[in-house]
Amino acid sequence: MPLHIREETPADHAVIHALTEAAFRHAPHTSHTEQRIVDALREAGALAISLVAEDGGEIVGHVAVSPVALSDGSTGWFGLGPISVAPARQKQGIGAMLMKLALDALRARGAAGCVVLGDPAYYARFGFVPEATLVLPGVPAEYFQAIALCGEVPAANVHYHTAFETG
Repeated sequence: MPLHIREETPADHAVIHALTEAAFRHAPHTSHTEQRIVDALREAGALAISLVAEDGGEIVGHVAVSPVALSDGSTGWFGLGPISVAPARQKQGIGAMLMKLALDALRARGAAGCVVLGDPAYYARFGFVPEATLVLPGVPAEYFQAIALCGEVPAANVHYHTAFETG
C-alpha cells in the first residue's frame, strides 16, 4: 500500500504527539519540546498546515507549518516545523514527501515564503538557503534558512509563534 499524505484530524492528535516525541527523543540540538510545540500551536489555532503521512493506517510522519511575524510588517510568511518521522521509518523519503507537499500547499495558498530552522544540508535540497536579510535573533545564520515563494525576501527579524517558547 502506498504512503498516503492527508490533513490531520482530531483523532490524530495523540498519535502526532507520541510520534513527534519519539522522533526527537535522541536528536541533538533540540530542547525535546517539539511535541508540546505542536500541541500549543494547535490549541492556539496557529497550525496553518498539519499533514500526516500514513502507511497501512499507521501514522509514520507529520509536518507542522505556522505563520511567523516579520519585523518589517511583511505578511504571508510561514515557519516549517516541527517535522517528524517515526524513528524506524526515517531515511525512507517520508520527511521529503511531507516537505514537498507542505511547500506545495503554501504555494497554493499564495504564501510569500517559508523559513526553517535546521540542518542546512537537508533543507537546501528543497530550495531553502540562508538569507542575510532575514534573521532569527540568537541563531547562527547558516541554520536559519528561507525560501521565497513569491516576491522578494524581506529585510527583517523573524518571530515564531509563542508556542515555540513552550517548555
